[in-house]
Amino acid sequence: MRIAINAEEAAKLVPDGASVMVAGFLGVGTPERLVEALVARGARGLTVIGNDTARPGLGIGKLIDAGCVARVVASHIGTNPVTQRKMLAGEIQVDLVPQGTLAERIRAGGAGLGGVLTPTGVGTAAADGKRVIELDGREFLLEPPLRADVALLHAHEADHFFNLAYRLTATNFNPVMALAADCVIAEADEVVPIGVIPPDAVRTSGILVDYLVARGR
Repeated sequence: MRIAINAEEAAKLVPDGASVMVAGFLGVGTPERLVEALVARGARGLTVIGNDTARPGLGIGKLIDAGCVARVVASHIGTNPVTQRKMLAGEIQVDLVPQGTLAERIRAGGAGLGGVLTPTGVGTAAADGKRVIELDGREFLLEPPLRADVALLHAHEADHFFNLAYRLTATNFNPVMALAADCVIAEADEVVPIGVIPPDAVRTSGILVDYLVARGR
């Protein structure tokens, strides 16, 4: 069932301790209103899966600032000194995953695959504790798929069937995360009539979206 809700209602659908995929790349393509609603709700103990933790006061950085996050799975935290300080103080667990590997693990989670074979990290500390598989004389790490309880997306446009279109680089992690979560909540800048979004511009089919938050809601 697809339901239109406001940001406050959406935040209540994300329980404390949940695993949450948050789309975006340094805040580009991140659903800021949904993030702010989680902060306002006082969410705690979240495992956040995203490309990065943006910067203080931006995107996922708002969740870090507010103490909502217990664990981060991301490709880097280099742009957020607050995340770095909290990691060093033992307040947040940080799992660093190479960017391409992160995207592929999310894609694998959405596609129902058993994992990803990648040469990235072979022979480094990234291989510690991981299964190494040899194929045709090359070594690969077996990386497990990633799924989450909830995915939070940001779309430029949505129609009344909840089909989503993204703008330029805001596409980034949004489409793959839409496939890899049990509950998908999308925030749209604009809701348009069915047919306004050309079929070949739909990057996430409405069948994947459980809840939609429109601008002003």
